[in-house]
Amino acid sequence: MVANVIYRGPVEREPETINLPVTAASTPGIAVKIASGKLAASTDATGRWLILGNRRFSGQTIDTAYAANETGVAYRVEGEQEYNVRLAAAAYTVGQEITIGAGGVFKAAATGNQVIATFDEKAGRTLAAEGFGDVVILSTPYAKA
Repeated sequence: MVANVIYRGPVEREPETINLPVTAASTPGIAVKIASGKLAASTDATGRWLILGNRRFSGQTIDTAYAANETGVAYRVEGEQEYNVRLAAAAYTVGQEITIGAGGVFKAAATGNQVIATFDEKAGRTLAAEGFGDVVILSTPYAKA
């Protein structure tokens, strides 16, 4: 699925956004946390995390990175919302459990990881390099057994 936005729905209810500087050059579609008043790439799925969006109303594409200390826009995630996020290189299947990996990039969950979303594209996909894919946020995250 090729999309040009990070937030995918539901369209009748846009999520709340947080606008803060990013700690380092960061690409839209990664998971971030607030650290010392800035948005920093998350390294795991614990605690309160957000998804870094793009400044779509000023023409920033989802492939355009923020520069360090530039004001970023991050979505406050809620259960059942769908996002177009950056996924680690791998093969993904419909309903596959997703967690947050290094640098805030989403990845397939392994045993012991906190599952926070499921892969939600009609057909499975293989990403040879980090790329975008649709995920649905879970209402109740859980540890993968």
